[in-house]
Amino acid sequence: MTTPPENFAPPAGSRVLVAMSGGVDSSLAAILMQEAGCDIVGVNMRTHRLSPEEMALGAKIKTCCSPTDARDARACAERTDFPFYVLDVEPSFEKNIIDPFMRAYLSGRTPNPCVLCNSHVKLGLLMEKASLWGCDFVATGHYARKVRHPETGRWTLARAVDRNKDQTYYLYGLEQWQLDRLVLPLGGMTKPEVRERARGSALPTADKPESQEICFIPSNDYRAFLRQRFTDRGIEVPRGKVVSTSGEVLGEHDGIAWFTIGQRRGLPVNAREPLYVIAIDAETNNVVVGPGNAVFFDGLTADGLTWMGLAGLDEPRRVRVQIRHRHEPAWGTLSHDTKEGVVRVVFDEAQRAVAPGQAVVFYDGDDRVLGGGWIIAGWLASQRENVSAPS
Repeated sequence: MTTPPENFAPPAGSRVLVAMSGGVDSSLAAILMQEAGCDIVGVNMRTHRLSPEEMALGAKIKTCCSPTDARDARACAERTDFPFYVLDVEPSFEKNIIDPFMRAYLSGRTPNPCVLCNSHVKLGLLMEKASLWGCDFVATGHYARKVRHPETGRWTLARAVDRNKDQTYYLYGLEQWQLDRLVLPLGGMTKPEVRERARGSALPTADKPESQEICFIPSNDYRAFLRQRFTDRGIEVPRGKVVSTSGEVLGEHDGIAWFTIGQRRGLPVNAREPLYVIAIDAETNNVVVGPGNAVFFDGLTADGLTWMGLAGLDEPRRVRVQIRHRHEPAWGTLSHDTKEGVVRVVFDEAQRAVAPGQAVVFYDGDDRVLGGGWIIAGWLASQRENVSAPS
C-alpha cells in the first residue's frame, strides 16, 4: 500500500479539524490523522436541503450533503471515537455558490460551482471554524499533494498519485494562508487503496458509491434545477434567436441559460450538417452556431486570478493549461496583460469548447499548479479547414 507523503502529516499532538462529507475519502482522512497521533474533530457541512422528492429517492441519488451522508460521517466518528459536529452553512452556500451559479447561466456563461465551494465554503468557512475551535490544521479527503514549488518556495498543489481522481483543478483557488494549514492525507494513495484501507478499519463508508460532481443537483439535470429556481424567484428567461456566424437567423430559443459552448444536442434548428454552439451573446441574447471546426479556439482570456506556485506572472511562460475537469491539459504560452488586468493563453494546438465561466488552471509541466482564473472568452480559431468535426 502507498504511504501518504510525510509532508502531509502534521506533528503528533496537533489538533486537526477534518471535513467529513460522509464518503469513504473523508472518512479515511480522519482515520489517517488519528493514526498520526492527532487530536481530531470531525465536521459535516450541511450546504443545502434536499426537496421532499429528492429525499424520497433515497440511495438512488448520489450527493454528499444529505442527512444520510451526515449519519454516515457520524457513524465513522463513533466507530473510532472522536468528536463530530454538523455545521449549517446553507445561507453562505446559497449566497456564494448557488446564486452565482444561476447568474452565470443567465449571462450565457458555464459556471463551475465546485471551485467556488472549495475556496469559499469548504476551505473558507472551515478555516475560520478551525481557528475558533483551536485547531492547528484542516484535513480533507481531496486527491492532491501539498508541496513547495522549487522555484518560489511557495505552497502549491501537485497532482495526486491517482491521476483519475486528481482534484487539483478544483482547488487552484486556495490562497497561501489556506494551504499553510491544509492537510491532504490521500494525495499519495489510489482509490482502490483507500477503499482497501477503509475496509481494514471497518469503516461503514468503505464501499459507499461515489457522489456526483454538483452536490446540490442530485438529479444531475441542471436545466430542471434552474427552471425551478427561476420560477421560485419569479425570474423570466428571455427568448432569443439562433444565428449563424454570418448573422443568418436559423431559429429561436427559450433562453441563453440553456446553452453552453460546444453543445450540439438540443439546438432548435434544422440543418443539413451538424451545428455546434460557438458563442453566446448576452447583450443581443443570440446563440451563435457553426460547423464542428468552428468550435476550436486558438487561445483564451481569463481574469479573477489566484496565484499559487507563483506570486504573479512577470513575463510570458510556457505552461500546460486545463480548461475543464476532464480536459487533457494542453501546452500553451501564458502572458499577463497588466493594462487590462487579465492573462492570455495562446495554445500550441487549438482546443475544443473553451467556455466562458469555466475555471482555467495553469500547471508547471504536468504536475504543479501555478495558478488559475476564470475564462472570459476563447479566441475562435480562424481558417482551420483541417480540423475535423467532433463525433
